[in-house]
Amino acid sequence: MDSEQPAGRATVAEASSDPAARLRPQTALLLLTLAAGLPALIVALVLLWLPRNRTLFSAAGTHGAQWLLTAVLVLCWWGLTAKALRRTLFLLGTFANMLAAVREGDYSVRARGGGHDDAFGALAAEINDLSESLRQRRVTGLEAGALLDKVVEAIDIAVFAFDDDQRLRLVNPAGAHLLASTPERLLGQSAEELALAPMLAGDSSRLEEATFPGGPGRWEIRHTQFRQDGRPHRLLMVSDLSQALREEERLAWYRLIRVLGHEINNSLAPVMSLAESLAGLLQPEQPPDWREDMERGLSVISDRAGALNRFMAAYTRLARLPQPDLREVEVRRLIQAAVRIEQRLAVEIRPGPDLTILADPDQIAQVLINLLRNAVDAAVLAQGGEARVQIGWEVRHTWLEIWIADNGPGLTATANLFVPFFTTKPGGSGIGLVLSRQIAEAHRGHLTLASQRGLQGAEARLYLPLD
Repeated sequence: MDSEQPAGRATVAEASSDPAARLRPQTALLLLTLAAGLPALIVALVLLWLPRNRTLFSAAGTHGAQWLLTAVLVLCWWGLTAKALRRTLFLLGTFANMLAAVREGDYSVRARGGGHDDAFGALAAEINDLSESLRQRRVTGLEAGALLDKVVEAIDIAVFAFDDDQRLRLVNPAGAHLLASTPERLLGQSAEELALAPMLAGDSSRLEEATFPGGPGRWEIRHTQFRQDGRPHRLLMVSDLSQALREEERLAWYRLIRVLGHEINNSLAPVMSLAESLAGLLQPEQPPDWREDMERGLSVISDRAGALNRFMAAYTRLARLPQPDLREVEVRRLIQAAVRIEQRLAVEIRPGPDLTILADPDQIAQVLINLLRNAVDAAVLAQGGEARVQIGWEVRHTWLEIWIADNGPGLTATANLFVPFFTTKPGGSGIGLVLSRQIAEAHRGHLTLASQRGLQGAEARLYLPLD
């Protein structure tokens, strides 16, 4: 191997020093073709113009024929050389066109006569194999890309892809729905314009409470980087965890309530039956004091049994909430009817646009009554005569937002607001907010409750879809 390397370098040096190598390939090919036939032409001319042959032509008086044969030989040499050159250039041009077609993505062109018996046939065969290989790779890539597009469109996770200028280049239907728009309108906008820039910063995987144009909720946010066409891109994925977590929570409470209802009802039934039996055993001849004590004790048993029964009936409503009966409802009339029921405080109505939505008027009215009652309780407890409660509505994107604000003490602990049976009010049942949220979610909406930013008091917001 070592002894062959200097020879290889010498060959390269010789090729580079060859004058023909410094010419254009087509000119060099022409000169080499001419040079290939030149020795035969020289030999033919020498034989033709030997003194003996020239004397022969002169004696025969055909001296012009000698010049004619000379011209024929030169023309044949030049013609055959030109034809060989054109044939070679034609083949090379054909191969160049095939490679250009492959470069442009047209893999249907094939070279005829491909084989390994000669150099041009081997070249044609290699180009055909290359074209077929690239065609198969393109088909595989297109199928994989189509499958990926279908998967991205089908998943309910919002997917956004931004280029290095943080311009949106890809969004799936879930992402467009989250931003309450269409992909055509979103593409090309910056992350700052879409209010998604904070999502691209911070931890690459985290949970966050956020409100998008598509609605509020608890979201899992993940972002990462990838490269496409040599340029860096950012991939953002936002998945809604609120509905799944609340559904699991509701099912867990449903199972608990069912067990509690079964056990307590088994205890209440004999107690109520015993109370009725003891009441029937009372006879008029018994001492008056004994009868009075017995009646008082039976009354207590009956009252407690009834209270426990009402207790369980109220909690069972959480698991037996019927599906909403959707009808056209005027928002203004619905809110006015709920405000008239609250008589302890004059609730101020901040009017919004006149519109009609599809909803169950009884269920939505119950939600508004619960929220107004809580707001009035908080305001009266903290402010007394200065208590103030406001209710209004507005349209944001594709959502109707009904808000109720009070000037009470606000919310200090929000972790247990929507936990069944949890209450901070004396005599409260702890199911009002939970029932209200279930009604909102049954209407494909949301319910939030938080302290007002920069103001005293709390604010509840009921989100209902307009479509």
